[in-house]
Amino acid sequence: MAEQPELSQADYRRRSRRSLLTGGAAAAAGLLGWRWVQTQPADNRIPGVLRNGHEFNENLWSALFRENHQAASFPRSDASILRVNGRIGIREEIDLANWQLDVIGPEGNNLGQHTLADIQALPFHDMTIEHKCIEGWSQVTTWGGARFSDFLGLYQDQLPDNISHVQLDTPDGDYYVSVDIATMRHNQTLLAYQMLDQPLDDAHGAPLRLATPIKYGIKQIKRIGRIQFLQTRGADYWGERGYDWYAGL
Repeated sequence: MAEQPELSQADYRRRSRRSLLTGGAAAAAGLLGWRWVQTQPADNRIPGVLRNGHEFNENLWSALFRENHQAASFPRSDASILRVNGRIGIREEIDLANWQLDVIGPEGNNLGQHTLADIQALPFHDMTIEHKCIEGWSQVTTWGGARFSDFLGLYQDQLPDNISHVQLDTPDGDYYVSVDIATMRHNQTLLAYQMLDQPLDDAHGAPLRLATPIKYGIKQIKRIGRIQFLQTRGADYWGERGYDWYAGL
């Protein structure tokens, strides 16, 4: 390779000025662009142009979703106790001995109630997967519990054919998520009551939480107290606050 000639002081100053001007122009364009975004009409708490981006992502990921596709699994030796992130809906103490899960139909009718023993009576499955947070961090851990698809089977005869979403709430109602039925039927979506072969502790959602590698952590609700089957999209805590509702991976 030919040797590059050394720059003279004059050439160096010209290039430095050019770089400074280019960088300044890019920064100004970015600032003006962001100000333009902020002036756009709001759509569900965020500028419409950002909402359009969320909807594009949702359409893309939902189109790519395949129920038989498996997210990556990892050796159990890679797993560790998941970092605690977020206590909305689990701040108050709970009497685990008297916890129960209420199941509601699409018309608001009560379909049943369950104790943890009922969930533990379903076939047990565990998985060592990567938990991903929408904040940008991820961690490998091992969940154990019942597949939601097996739980759904308990109510299949009581539900209409057009169930499209499942809403899950904490017992106090402070945190709630709405998840598409395809994700809930996926065999890597668990009603988890164990992490690393131990019962969940309060900070990780005892006695029962949602665990799946195909949604970001904002969908993986801790301390489930209520499940409702719906024929339309339900309420969603972070979706109502401007985040991507679908939150798919």
